[in-house]
Amino acid sequence: MWRDPGAPADSFYQVRPECTNVPKTRFRIKAGKTLSARKWRAAFTSEGYLDIGKILSRVYRGGIHPSMRGEVWEFLLGCYDPKSTFEEREHIRQRRRVQYAVLKEECRTMFPMIGSGSFITAPVITENGDPIVDPITLQEAQAAKELNSGGQQNSNPGCEMVKEHDKRIIQWKLSLHQIGLDVVRTDRTLVFYEKQENLSKLWDILSVYAWFDKDINYCQGMSDLCSPMILLLDDEADAFWCFERLMRRLRGNFRCTERSVGVEAQLSNLASVTQVIDPKLHHHLETLGGGDYLFAIRMLMVLFRREFSFADSLYLWEMMWALEYDPDLFLMYEDPDLAAAKSEGSKGRTKSIRQCGKFERENLKNRSKGTEAPLPISVFLVASVLKDKSTKLLTEAKGLDDVVQILNDMTGNLDAKKACTSAMKLHKKYLKKVMYI
Repeated sequence: MWRDPGAPADSFYQVRPECTNVPKTRFRIKAGKTLSARKWRAAFTSEGYLDIGKILSRVYRGGIHPSMRGEVWEFLLGCYDPKSTFEEREHIRQRRRVQYAVLKEECRTMFPMIGSGSFITAPVITENGDPIVDPITLQEAQAAKELNSGGQQNSNPGCEMVKEHDKRIIQWKLSLHQIGLDVVRTDRTLVFYEKQENLSKLWDILSVYAWFDKDINYCQGMSDLCSPMILLLDDEADAFWCFERLMRRLRGNFRCTERSVGVEAQLSNLASVTQVIDPKLHHHLETLGGGDYLFAIRMLMVLFRREFSFADSLYLWEMMWALEYDPDLFLMYEDPDLAAAKSEGSKGRTKSIRQCGKFERENLKNRSKGTEAPLPISVFLVASVLKDKSTKLLTEAKGLDDVVQILNDMTGNLDAKKACTSAMKLHKKYLKKVMYI
């Protein structure tokens, strides 16, 4: 029987010709499987209400056509409620754009290079708040200030170079050069990031987010999560809020205290899952000194961005979000108190199962049985990768360096769809086993 091999998606995410050592993309645009613009438009009523259930199954079957990926992601990530109208969503969009403009202007007044089309890679402040006079950075900052003031020259170029006393502003300014260093390293194989304006847009969004989220600020890895938003959404404000919604899911991984790093909780969950589904492998990893599962930290922090090609990582993400989708997602983000009250008031009644992702449906079934809070699908994805490499890890890994090498060798050799399917199977297996422990 003939099967449509599908059309490659590489033209949407062009790689620089000199970059030959990049993972090969497996994702293909397949008629009848990949969510097309026609199927997407058909899922809306004339008023704008979206039948998200139809979309979730299509996304899991074949992903989203790259030409409209950003628009669909805004729903999958909870930027908009599928039960809203076109008019209501446009109102929200315009309100958020104004909100982002205000945030960005607030940042620009503290550091004029925000929004100037340039960015920094050298420190501009010490931990004590004293300015660091880097000649190049100072020159660029002054040029940015003149640009933002309509070309009027400042009679005192060094007027900004004063000691800062506000601890929050100090912490924010300390992060700006690290953001710049990460920006120039992020997805540099893509033609898209050959343009200075796109690098600057990524720096601006991450800098504004660092000020917006005072608890997290900025941590390495966030640039990998934000980069796709810049490519998929033309408007900078839209890209910012899409990234902000993604961070709602993941910010716990980046939360650091003097005693712990946020992702440790997920690593602990991964250890628990592996112990249940593959106790022999878990014991072996513990024997090698890897019982903390730190070798898996990158996969959880940046959601497999380094293990897949750019296009395949986007395909993996949208499948994960479609599987995990909760129809109350928008409400949980916009009005947590109202969402909690709604959840409390609906006890004994289930959500519309058809509007939930497959992974979320399994969690709903087990919530009704009084089991513990559900784990994210990312934990089961990593567990499925370890399970797939179990034999190799058991026979060839004599130390943690071997574990890391075996996992690094997977880069470009993983299939996103198979990984999600395996994660779903492990999830079911895990739930069944923990019920009898």
